[in-house]
Amino acid sequence: MDHRIYDVEATDIHGNKVHLSRYRGKTLLIVNTASKCGFTPQYQGLEKLYQEFAPKGLVVLGFPCNQFGAQEPGDNQEIEQFCQLNYGVSFPMFAKIEVNGPNTHPLYQHLKSQAPGLLGSKNIKWNFTKFLVNQQGNVLKRYAPTCKPSTIKNQLVELFNKK
Repeated sequence: MDHRIYDVEATDIHGNKVHLSRYRGKTLLIVNTASKCGFTPQYQGLEKLYQEFAPKGLVVLGFPCNQFGAQEPGDNQEIEQFCQLNYGVSFPMFAKIEVNGPNTHPLYQHLKSQAPGLLGSKNIKWNFTKFLVNQQGNVLKRYAPTCKPSTIKNQLVELFNKK
């Protein structure tokens, strides 16, 4: 059992510090996002999962990142407006971070160490890589950017039915 995820602090899209211990006991779907990516329409699916499963304890956390094809060039205010206007995003969004390289955010250092990618790769390959974290803070799975949020629904149903 590795609960270090709850020791991490992140800055939300409004510039407020958020200690992830706030989400203790919740199921988390953590996603690195971008506004100008071919996968950007996944915001709609992520919001749909959030609306459906939030009453059962799901929280989707969006972390904008500009490391892949410079597809998130805006500032935090522009990102928030884009997400709300185009996709009605109501789940928590955070300030832009780096998910690879020497300035990798501590959250992503943890996620990548707990759920490596294909062939054990630690790096995030592209925008909209998703990590599922259970209510105990354990990283259960990494989903590729091509994995649509709707395909995660079955795993969420299983998780919430185990309660």
